[in-house]
Formats: sequence, C-alpha cells, structure tokens
Amino acid sequence: MRALRFLAILTALVLAASGTFVLSPGHDSAAAADCVPNPATPKRQLRAMWISSVANIDWPSEQGLTVAEQQAEYRARLDQAVSRRLNAVVVQIRPTADALWPSPHEPWSQWLTGTQGKNPGYDPLAFLVAEAHARDLEFHAWFNPYRVAMHDDPSKLVAAHPARQHPDWTFAYGGKLYYNPGIPEVRAFVQTAMMDAVTRYDIDGVHWDDYFYPYPVSGVQIPDQQTFQRYGAGFGNIQDWRRNNVNLLVQEMRQKVQAVKPHVKFGVSPFGIWRNQSTDALGSKTTGLQSYDAIYADSRRWVKQNWIDYITPQIYWHIGYSAADYGVLVAWWSSVVQGTQVQLFVGQGVYKLGASGQPAEWQDPNELSDHLRLNRTHPQVLGDIHFSAKDLKADRLGGVGVMAAEHYSRPAIVPVAAHLGGAAPPTPSLTSAVRGTSGVTLSWRAASGASPTSYAVYRVAGSGPAGACDFADAGNLLATVRAAGTTGSYVDKTAAATATYTYYVTALDRLHHESAVGAGATVPGSGTPASVIVDNATSGAFSAGANWGASSWSAQKYGADYRYASPYTGGSDVAWFRAGLSATGSYRVEVWYPADAGYNSATPFIVATSTGNQSVTVDQRVNGGRWLTLGTFTLNAGDRNIVGVSRWTSTTGYVVADAVRLTRV
Repeated sequence: MRALRFLAILTALVLAASGTFVLSPGHDSAAAADCVPNPATPKRQLRAMWISSVANIDWPSEQGLTVAEQQAEYRARLDQAVSRRLNAVVVQIRPTADALWPSPHEPWSQWLTGTQGKNPGYDPLAFLVAEAHARDLEFHAWFNPYRVAMHDDPSKLVAAHPARQHPDWTFAYGGKLYYNPGIPEVRAFVQTAMMDAVTRYDIDGVHWDDYFYPYPVSGVQIPDQQTFQRYGAGFGNIQDWRRNNVNLLVQEMRQKVQAVKPHVKFGVSPFGIWRNQSTDALGSKTTGLQSYDAIYADSRRWVKQNWIDYITPQIYWHIGYSAADYGVLVAWWSSVVQGTQVQLFVGQGVYKLGASGQPAEWQDPNELSDHLRLNRTHPQVLGDIHFSAKDLKADRLGGVGVMAAEHYSRPAIVPVAAHLGGAAPPTPSLTSAVRGTSGVTLSWRAASGASPTSYAVYRVAGSGPAGACDFADAGNLLATVRAAGTTGSYVDKTAAATATYTYYVTALDRLHHESAVGAGATVPGSGTPASVIVDNATSGAFSAGANWGASSWSAQKYGADYRYASPYTGGSDVAWFRAGLSATGSYRVEVWYPADAGYNSATPFIVATSTGNQSVTVDQRVNGGRWLTLGTFTLNAGDRNIVGVSRWTSTTGYVVADAVRLTRV
C-alpha cells in the first residue's frame, strides 16, 4: 500500500516540477525563468512548531520553576527548532484567559508559577520574543480567545479575574469554563486583552487555534439560549447566530491588528474539516466532525473573505484514513485558498507518530515525511506547523529525523505575505570573507540608510560568478541572520579547508522581501585534493528516499555500511552522491559497491555532466569491493548532486549505493 502511495506522490511531483521558477524581487528573474528548483530544498517555506503552555505541555515543563530554569528550558526549545531548521515558533501566551506578560486586563498565568495572579519575577513575553528573534525565528503569539479555565469552578479563579467580576460573561460546559461568545462586551474585552500584547510587544503574528465555541458533549446543550434571545435578533436559528459571533471576532480582530501593526500576520488553525461533501457540495470528501456545524467555525468563509492572512488546518490524520484522508484534505484546502490572499500552512499531528494506541500508519516512521512529500504536489501549501515541541524532540520511531532529512536538509526563508506590504531592502555590501581555524568569517554592511530585519547568507562552490539559478532554491543557502545595527557577521563552520567558495549576502525586510544579490567574496581553499570520495555516510553529501535501506552485511562494503533498494519500474527514486568541485573540468568517476550473486545485473548509475545526465549500467553481481571506473566526464564546478544510483530497472536483485570517487584528470 505504501509503495502505491509513494508512486502516486512521485508522479505528481514529476508533473509539479515541470514548471518554472521566478526569483524574488531584485534577482535576475529573466534568467531565473529557465531554472527548475529542487523541490526537496525549497527556498521559501514556513517551518514552525507549536509551544503549548496550557497544562505545561511544552513550556514551562512544570509550574513553579525558577526564572533561570524557565528561561533555560525555553532556550533549549528554540535551539531544538534551529537544529531542525525551523524558522518560526507559535507560542501560547494566553492559554486560559490569563497572560504570560504583565497584562492590565488579566492575571498572570498559573502555568508559570502554580498560582494564578502571581508575578513570575520577569516579563516572560519580552524574553520569549527576544530569544526567538536572536535566532531569526518568527514569533507568533498564540491566544485562546474564549477558554477561561480547564475546570468549571469560578471560585478557583483569582478574585480579581474578569470572569469573577463579570460572572454573567461565562458559562460552564463539559467540565470547563468559557467566556460566552454571544455577548458583545465579551467579544470586545477578549480583543482588548489580546491587543495589549500586539501593541506592546514585537511579535510577528497573532495566532488562534481551533477553540471557539466548545466541542460538543453528547446530550449536553450549550447554555446560551438566553443570550440568543437577547442578542440574536435577525437570525432565524441559534446556529447561524453562533457562527456570526465567531465571524465577527475573526473579522474585527484582523482589523484591529492591521490598524496598529500592518506587518503582523493574523492566522487561525481550525479543525481540519469544514464540512463534509455529503452535507454541503462545497465540502470535502470526508465523513468526520464538521467544525462549521459542531463548533460554529466557518473557516472556509474566513479564507474566501480574506479575513485572515494565513490558515493552518489541523490535518491530524494519516494518508488513506477513510473518514478524513490527509491527501483529500490537503487537496481541498489548497482549492479553498486558491485565488485568495490567504497563505496555507498545514498543521501536522506529530504527537501521533509512534504513540501508543495510534493506528498502524502512525507506527511507520515515514508517515510524517510522506505528508510533506504529498504537500509538494500542491503549490498552494507553503509550509507546516508541527504539534508540538515536545513531540518533535521525542522523535519517536525516528520519524521526525526522517522528515527533517528528506525535507528540511537546507534552511528556508519564510514566504512573503505580499498583501501586507513591505519592500525588498537595498543590497548590502559583503566587506570581508576570511578563512580561519573555526571556519570562514563573513562581515557585511547594510546599505546606507537601510534597516533590514535580517540577512540571508549563500555559499556557492568555486570562484566563478554565480547565476540566477544558484539562488533559485535553498541548495546554496547557509543561514539567515537577524540584523543588529548596520553591520553583520556569520561564521561558516562547515566550510571544507580544501574547497574554494564564493559567498553572497542579501537583505530581508520584516515580511521577508529579499534584496538583489550583490558582489560575492571568494575564499580560496588550501589546495584541491587529487580525489574526492563521497561515502553514503558522508554528512550532507548523500540523499536517498525512504525505500532505500541500510546494511553492513557485506564485508566488501566501503566504510561502515551501504544502501540498497529493490528495483522499481515506475520511476527513478535516485540515491544521490553530492560533492563540491572547485573547478569545471574532466573527472574520472569511480564507484564502490559490495557485489553479490543476488544483486542487480543492470543497475543504472547516473552522472550529472556539464551537458546533461548520462547513464551507465553496472552489473553489481561482480567486481565488488573495489573502485570500478564508470568513465571520464566533464563536470561543472559547484556543490551539487553528481552521481546517482537509480532503482529504475526491469532486472531483479537489489541495486546498491555505497561510495563514489571523483578524480580530476
């Protein structure tokens, strides 16, 4: 079943990759029109994780930690995000009608100290934002508009709590306490409470999740009939009135945010199903709970009316799930955002991966990676937000590692929300690039009068001038660096001592518009080695899909192990060896593999030459355990995939990828 799924995704990827790519403003878009970026290393993609504070799910890990302990835990969460090459965090700062900042409207959160209303001894929100920005991570402030408490006893709230001062504003339902969304004063108050953080702190986004009206409890009615009688004039039924209450909250909140800080994005992460097609022809081919009817969230309308800047549906189901197929819902939401200004990011249920009690599909370490691979077939999908931080860290089954290796192998820049304005800054000047014992240190200066928010650092192998295609994807993107003053610096600790590189720096504004690429700075290597050897275990230099296994069985292997896969006639599924060549020229290409009588007699090896890919067939039943020459080829300078092993062969037996050697001749 998974093989069929992979084939379907692969076919769609081939079709999707046939288009062209236009670089962001400032680059040579005319030249870039001929570039086909690598879909595995997109340059623009949101990669984020939710950090939940309610019930101490993610941070802080428990109530009553010292300031130093809380701050150390949060820094570790951010370092975790950076290590996985994420570029944003969504942090819950108002979990239960309380605050993780000194709010004049609501009490300090109990999840900080264990006591609601108790000052934690510092301003957590100021700290949270500053630490995220220091790592050039976007900070989206996550608010829960109507949830008051995880219990239903108002007397447990601090005496000064607005819910105790206005008991008529609340109702109990399902064991929890909520503000009543149908009361206009409530709507105005929760907006005011949230806008206090928007106004006072340097956040990048306002984020709501799926909690508006409470999820239904069987046989229990929401106790708002009297509120409907008082405020429901003009509505024929209570259901439409409830939806309108939520619609007003969404519409008005975005207006308030835009009036104060036009660059701040407003996003919502609703339940993954709006309505089922059996109920509404506009709905998805699903049979699950309908958020439009169950919790009165008309999320499709929010998109179509452009009341929000981004939407992150929580598609927490596996591919092929009969009631709510991940693939069906990604396609449906892609169609919903089409033609609007709303960006689509997908909410990923990482908490299900490898968890006890989850179905077999979630016990497959490739499930999450398959989600992101399927996303590539829908260009409307601009990234993902993962729930949640502790599950990304846990990496059960190694599934997060698989996803990161296959989809987050390079950094990425947050997609531009063009409708919010902004403009590309002037090009900065790269003032020096010096090789030292710790790597190559770069220094640059912002253009006169410019105030970029951050910078993007690129490294291109060799000394020749870079072309537009070198910046078409993230293959040469090293990092993004937060701006601090008019100068900046970065240390490339991954630079090989023997390799020649040319570095480039661009500037980014608050909304990630990118400047043109300026003059590069070339750093020569200490000498080009006679040969370059790339093993399948060489960090950052080998890539293969999930169908490629690893083995150390054969004594003829090069290094610790080798990779193998079954032949496949439905596509290439190439395992690639990558190398950085300092100069264009003729190279002898050799391969090493263990041989066995049961291995493939016609394994296709692909060599990416200066004039295109050339295929060489190798009988891997013989000549193993030594270097075998494929031929001499003209190879271009640069850091790129050079030799591949394809599964596309009709002969039987494993195809094997172990090591390659490139020698200048």
